[in-house]
Amino acid sequence: MSIADSDRDFRDSIAGVYDSHLVPLIFEPYAADLAKRLASRPVTRVLEIAAGTGVATRAMASVLPESVSIIATDLNQAMIDQAMAVGTARPVEWRRADAMQLPFADGSFDAVVCQFGVMFFPDKTKAFAEVRRVLAPGGLFVFNAWDRIEENEIPDTVTNALATFFPDDPPRFMARMAHGYFDRATIERDLVDGGFTKSPEITTVAARSHAATARDAAVAFCLGTPLRNEIEARASHRLAEATDVVTDAIAARFGRGPVDAKIQAHVVMIENG
Repeated sequence: MSIADSDRDFRDSIAGVYDSHLVPLIFEPYAADLAKRLASRPVTRVLEIAAGTGVATRAMASVLPESVSIIATDLNQAMIDQAMAVGTARPVEWRRADAMQLPFADGSFDAVVCQFGVMFFPDKTKAFAEVRRVLAPGGLFVFNAWDRIEENEIPDTVTNALATFFPDDPPRFMARMAHGYFDRATIERDLVDGGFTKSPEITTVAARSHAATARDAAVAFCLGTPLRNEIEARASHRLAEATDVVTDAIAARFGRGPVDAKIQAHVVMIENG
């Protein structure tokens, strides 16, 4: 499996841990933030892309009126299956879809939402062009992306710990992919190249990341993200040992539990002019 494929491989064994450990650790506060921002707009047709296991979907379903239709999509069927198993407060349509080639007509939605998915798009300009195509005139595109890894304390600790465990070939998924799309000027340029003509509103939002124990935080990243693929590609028999090393590193920095750490992301809002 190539690095590009590995970075986007959220198989069944990852999806469950992602939802049980990673979602409450880092995603929930930003899902609530996106839903609140969307609730202030007069939307009726919402598309979510790269929905993962549905943390933002659940937040939107809870705060948006039932008259607002929500279609939630993801490239990985395992993530959709997990999201559907958890469920939402009201009916949502789930579909497998590639953000690079959305199966919807032009102008179908008055809002498109993406919760920490844009960094995984292999061609961001093409994905943004697809978003603009399916947005109605005046429609809103709102998404978030993690800030640089140094501003996100647990992922930074995880990455540094694994660099000591695999010194000759350190796994870099968190820095390369999850936290690799933080430059605001790059984001603005990609939106322009995707056809957006209005200026985006970009807000940097800091929050807190909480886990019951250091072990829970280590499991979230080592078993609940494609970082697992990188660890197993180097030494599949050492996944448990690598998770132990990460647990000890998190405990050394934050204590064995409960864990309270800084996370930080950019929230981007732009209208389809």
